[in-house]
Amino acid sequence: MRVLEDLPTPCLLIDERRMEANLEQMATKADGVGLRPHTKTHKSVALAKRQQLHGAIGITVAKVSEAEVFVQNGFDDVRIAYTLVGEKQLKRLADLSNQARISFCIDTKEGAHLASSILGKTDVSVDVLLEIDTGYGRCGVPYDSNEVVELALELNELEGLSLCGILTHEGNAYSHGSLSATEVMAQTRDRMLDVAVRLAEAHCAETTTFEISMGSTPSINVFENNSKGGFRITEVRPGNYIFNDLTQVSLGVCSLDACALTVLSTVVSRHRTSRGTERFILDAGRKVLTSDLVQDKPGYGSILYNPRTRVAHPHTRITGLSEEHGWCEVQGGGTFSVGDRVQIVPNHACVVVNMVDQIFLVDRGSVLSEIPVDARGCVI
Repeated sequence: MRVLEDLPTPCLLIDERRMEANLEQMATKADGVGLRPHTKTHKSVALAKRQQLHGAIGITVAKVSEAEVFVQNGFDDVRIAYTLVGEKQLKRLADLSNQARISFCIDTKEGAHLASSILGKTDVSVDVLLEIDTGYGRCGVPYDSNEVVELALELNELEGLSLCGILTHEGNAYSHGSLSATEVMAQTRDRMLDVAVRLAEAHCAETTTFEISMGSTPSINVFENNSKGGFRITEVRPGNYIFNDLTQVSLGVCSLDACALTVLSTVVSRHRTSRGTERFILDAGRKVLTSDLVQDKPGYGSILYNPRTRVAHPHTRITGLSEEHGWCEVQGGGTFSVGDRVQIVPNHACVVVNMVDQIFLVDRGSVLSEIPVDARGCVI
């Protein structure tokens, strides 16, 4: 069996025990509601299958090309949580619908008519969710606008489309704003239920079949369901929870000990600075760690002093990134030498994974297996 010293750097490691604990914890939190994980975090067939073993009813993806990868590997219920526009994508979607249950989002009349003009020429009727903006301000019909019912009624008249539910992404749960994640979760849930009731009054939704989908790791971490007019949230779509990262730690979603993904990197240079600090350089730069920052926390990741107990190095900070180099500083005298290896908890796990072709599953310093990032580069 290989050990960490056998691996080239930079590379990504998954601590299996921590990942399994995260999967079990989310399965418990999602008890009573469908769990449909967003696979953009790992883009891995093997890890999506692990999520199935922990109760996932289906999976979520962002692109048609991602859906193709997972359908080719046996997944039969794939939700594309994205407003699809483009003739080629829609034709590929139609082809996929002959192999699995595929659903996608629409939030404009223009998008609805474009989709119908393509899908209506086929012999399939594809499930569509009306995307709702519940406060994040990205895609979606504003939850309190008249357009919600108008667009739903129009969707019901268009060929090739079958309105099966509503979907939102409460990305504002990632904000350090005036509302806590619990408040964002409750607000989002209640606004979605209000929309469902309005659609039922317009004869566009049935309580027994209408799907109501919401999702973000911070909000689902504190999820509690509710009912209104016979409707309840039917599914949740967290993604990051499988690994967690410094963003989740900053939001209070988890502790550093629950971060299963790390970047293994090597010290390639070390020099004293005129500021009384020591600068050392890692072989993991922007192309591995990414330039994403964590709000109110400086640096591009947390170097671990003790990877097994997830204790952060107290005086070390990754201050900058160039393409292939991580710039680090230690106050006073450092303990790092050229050739030393370090593990780094990244700021944003989802972006980091998309930078590599494989991840190494590890346990207590032993390498258990190599996991391909099957859907890496699927951006269409």
